[in-house]
Amino acid sequence: MRTARFLIAPVTAAALALSLGACGSGGGSSDASTIKVAYQKFGNFTQADELFKDVKADYEKANPDITVELVPIEAQQNDYFTKLALMNRSPSTAPDVMYEDTYMIKSDVEAGYLAPLDDYLAEWDEWDQFVDSAKEAGAGDDGKTYGVSMGTDTRGLWFNKDVLAEAGLPEDWAPTSWDELLEAARAIKESDPDVIPFNMYSGKPQGEAAVMQGFEMLLYGTGDTLYEDGKWVVGSQGFVDSLDFITTVFSEGLAPTPQQALDTNIGNTVQAEWLPEGKVGIALDGSWVAGNWLESGVAPWPEWSETMGTAPMPTQDGAAPGAVSMSGGWTLAMGSGSKNPDAAFEFISMALDRENSLWFDVANSQIAVRTDVAEDPEYTATNPTTEFFTDLVDVTHFRPATSDYPKVSNEIMVAMEAVMTGQQTPEEAAAAYDEAVTGIVGEENTVQG
Repeated sequence: MRTARFLIAPVTAAALALSLGACGSGGGSSDASTIKVAYQKFGNFTQADELFKDVKADYEKANPDITVELVPIEAQQNDYFTKLALMNRSPSTAPDVMYEDTYMIKSDVEAGYLAPLDDYLAEWDEWDQFVDSAKEAGAGDDGKTYGVSMGTDTRGLWFNKDVLAEAGLPEDWAPTSWDELLEAARAIKESDPDVIPFNMYSGKPQGEAAVMQGFEMLLYGTGDTLYEDGKWVVGSQGFVDSLDFITTVFSEGLAPTPQQALDTNIGNTVQAEWLPEGKVGIALDGSWVAGNWLESGVAPWPEWSETMGTAPMPTQDGAAPGAVSMSGGWTLAMGSGSKNPDAAFEFISMALDRENSLWFDVANSQIAVRTDVAEDPEYTATNPTTEFFTDLVDVTHFRPATSDYPKVSNEIMVAMEAVMTGQQTPEEAAAAYDEAVTGIVGEENTVQG
């Protein structure tokens, strides 16, 4: 059992009133004696559920007059966002504490769902352990902090060494361009037609897993970008080329069938079954995947570190810096209508103290954002891929931090699904995306790529 600690003095009522004054109506629990904690629990991702159950027990032991009501939302990512938004719209269901993706913070601040945490953080003696980039990830457009980071991540290529060996590929395989990645996938298909050569998430059911882990890992390797100097980029060749790559892997049978790829559970299946069973050769996925295979994971696989290899995702044609990655992460945020914000922040600070952060980062294969956790021998020794994925921070990118991003992201999912199912050519899907984005943000907020 991890021992949670309370290390912050309650903020004064006057300061609290000021900090919450700018927020929307929100809701929070119906009385101050209960704090409601909402979070995602879906498929293989059970680590947050385990963490919050432990923190609840410790919190209620230290605070016998307060009950922690856990609200696990069992839904795929986009459905989780929808259900969380529905909870936030009603005072009777709005959570006091919520598990919040960094890319949703600005739009949820704009919607009035979140409370600023600055007054609490100024009093928290562990806040200086968080690195600056993690602090920035939880900030709103007004410069205030609305989320405390639980960790970050990077993305790259996982590959089954046994599958690649059958296809004549080396144990230290590392493609230097998209063409080399496609050549490897074609070699796997020729070696064993029953193996899915390459998995990347695509289509609306996969939500940000498709956009961030799939499309943006391609786009940012072309030299183009989504957002530049405060404007959304339209008409870029990199956007078309990225859709063309997706068209190639699905049309040549190098990826799961569209039916498989559009299954909301494919992420769980790839990580817990297909990779360990050698049914997928290469997977474009996140640094957290190994968390499934640890002894504490949902699919323990003692031999995983001997069987699985990793390689950076190459840029389109090998141009500098040669590799690309994307980073994101999740935070704990406070509901704007919490009836007991002192208690809500106390729960957040307990959940993300050193010991609990260390446990969560190890169990969920997160890249630590606390300096004391990053330096802990337990963290550095538990997962042999930690150093590889941490090094990818040097080539990583972040999603545009704007309140428009969730809507734009949805249009990328539409474009991906259109080309993977053969309904549109890359050029047609890119043109439809350009038109949709212009409609969302206004032509004055776009720039030609």
